[in-house]
Amino acid sequence: MRPSALAPTLLALQKRLEHEFSNPRLLVQALTHRSFSSDHNERIEFLGDSVLNLAVAGLLYEQLSELPEGDLSRVRANLVKQDTLHQLAVSLGLPDLLRLGEGEAKSGGQKRPSILADALEAVIGAVYLDAGFDVASGLVRRLFKGVEINAQMPAIGKDPKTELQEWLQGRKMNLPIYRVVGTQGAAHKQTFDVECEIAEYRRAERGIGGSRRAGEQAAATAMLAFVKTL
Repeated sequence: MRPSALAPTLLALQKRLEHEFSNPRLLVQALTHRSFSSDHNERIEFLGDSVLNLAVAGLLYEQLSELPEGDLSRVRANLVKQDTLHQLAVSLGLPDLLRLGEGEAKSGGQKRPSILADALEAVIGAVYLDAGFDVASGLVRRLFKGVEINAQMPAIGKDPKTELQEWLQGRKMNLPIYRVVGTQGAAHKQTFDVECEIAEYRRAERGIGGSRRAGEQAAATAMLAFVKTL
């Protein structure tokens, strides 16, 4: 696909992103939900999640230079939570650009915060694949330019993934690894079976949720129950 072959709506999105794709197929894939096609955005979203976290970590390291590691993790968790990513996705106009299967579209997938947050991460991942980390990091910084960042941001109720991460960091251990090990159900009513592994303990726990994020939180909850018995 040539860049000039993109639909006008995607050309307009490129302008909002301030990035013109050398490989525009990446942008199309980033906006494709698994209910629409097997060539969907979940792998790129997985990559974008890591790029987002690293870019935000670098931003906080610069802006909150006196803050210790645990507090930096707290602020980052607040910034990359689903609600924030959903709002940023809406500001970019992603709801009208998502490619959804008929069932998902009829059930309101265009407005579903989890789908929009995942799509935003996929777009970040697509920019990374198209142009590298520096360009993707620049996009993240532009996106968060209008988001309030301060050292007093609350811990957003310490969701299980954040609590587990802080528990491990406090013991100088590696972060957990999350994997989707299975899915069930129709595309618009799918459940995700997710595994959370801590390599040092050679231990994995699993959780199930209505989205990949929810499955990760459920798996983190199970892992927290284990580590708190040690």
